[in-house]
Amino acid sequence: MWVILVYDISTEDKEGQKRLNKARKIARKYLLHVQKSVFEGSIRPSALERLKAEMLSIIDRRKDSLIIYSFDDMVNYKREILTEGEDPASNIF
Repeated sequence: MWVILVYDISTEDKEGQKRLNKARKIARKYLLHVQKSVFEGSIRPSALERLKAEMLSIIDRRKDSLIIYSFDDMVNYKREILTEGEDPASNIF
């Protein structure tokens, strides 16, 4: 499956900067770094679950945003928001 991972980590404090660095390192283990907080690539479902678990273990679900787009056949896709914040694309869908 093809995945696009996007995150926005709050860096208002020192802990936020640490979370940002950890998130980048985790995402790079699984996907290609496309832009500052955008990663994409082909990944097995089991590896995707590990990626999600690792990311969720370090982010702050109230301050940070983590979105993963999953494409099974590059035509149909599933969009999953893993944080409690407002959907940044709510005016699109």
